[in-house]
Amino acid sequence: MSAPVRVGTCSWADESLSKYWYPSSVKAGERLGWYATHFDTVEVDSTYYRLPVEEMVARWAERTPDGFVMHVKAFGVMTRHPVKAEQLPPELRDEAPVDEKGRVDRPPREFRAEIFRRFHEALEPLRSAGKLGGILFQLPPYVVFKDRSLEYLEWTKEQLAGDEMCVEFRHASWLDDDNRQETLRFLEQLGATHVIVDSPRMDGARNVAPTVLALTSPTLYVRFHGRNAATWNKRGGGAQERFDHLYAEEELREWVEPL
Repeated sequence: MSAPVRVGTCSWADESLSKYWYPSSVKAGERLGWYATHFDTVEVDSTYYRLPVEEMVARWAERTPDGFVMHVKAFGVMTRHPVKAEQLPPELRDEAPVDEKGRVDRPPREFRAEIFRRFHEALEPLRSAGKLGGILFQLPPYVVFKDRSLEYLEWTKEQLAGDEMCVEFRHASWLDDDNRQETLRFLEQLGATHVIVDSPRMDGARNVAPTVLALTSPTLYVRFHGRNAATWNKRGGGAQERFDHLYAEEELREWVEPL
């Protein structure tokens, strides 16, 4: 029994790649094509911050070879993250309920459904080219295991209209001893992929889900977040600082047998 193994990074436009990896002769618009000569998959990070536009997605499809796969992060409204109204398409901003900080606040299902519809339509060029992998749903740490959360994930799966759903939990309640089996059973019944995360070992930190080795779909999806416990919950630190970790060979070797 065998399966293709793909290795890639989160975004081909990461600052460290731009500074230290791409040759200076490779222009910004040529980086995805150059990246695709070294890796056969990538995680699209920009779609978490803004809804993708079909014309841009078409360029992604054109600049990558046959067999290349792009996993796409769900837009923040879709994963119930705080999103500034200015991150929405202009025509949707007036109807979006916002809080005192100008963030989209508890929009109705009809509004979210429109966001899902636009997201789905924009990805058609990748879908048609056979290059669309899963849609990555990174749930925020405050979305905990409870009936309402499960119901939302069921509704989310329906909105994807057949696209693969990959779920990353960021609160320990989903995968602790009390709820682990029910969470995995739920994902399997839903036909969704459990995203396995390698992260710091931090006792008592509820915003770090335990690393649980389990398959709930034919896809095994592992994200190496790094093990920098010192910066994980540092106030004011961004993603670059949180994930600042260079894996030692022995740390990577731990994954050989499980994989």
